[in-house]
Amino acid sequence: MRFSLYAALAMLAIPLLLSATPSDAHHGWNAYDAGKVIKVEAPVEVVRYQNPHGEIEITYEGKPWVVVLAPPSRMQARGLPKEDLTVGTKVLIEAYPKRDGEAEMRAERVTVNGKTIELR
Repeated sequence: MRFSLYAALAMLAIPLLLSATPSDAHHGWNAYDAGKVIKVEAPVEVVRYQNPHGEIEITYEGKPWVVVLAPPSRMQARGLPKEDLTVGTKVLIEAYPKRDGEAEMRAERVTVNGKTIELR
């Protein structure tokens, strides 16, 4: 039986496509420096409790930063409902900064109202 070049390429590509996870497609978590932990306590300035993941904005080192959170379903299941993340609420964030110097960090845990929630 003879296969065309296209069929051979498809056979090679399918396992690669099936092995990709949604996080590979959406995020490059390796874009964040897990060797540098940022701990910051600040009031929430902007809230985006949305899919594919929530975000808040805070001021860190005198400038606005985006803090990437978990998906809303995970935050809800772990005890961080939308009602707990409101503008003006003080949060303690433990996060990793982006390697490229962009003012963005990926949160590992957040403490709100005295309750610590593991996001990853």
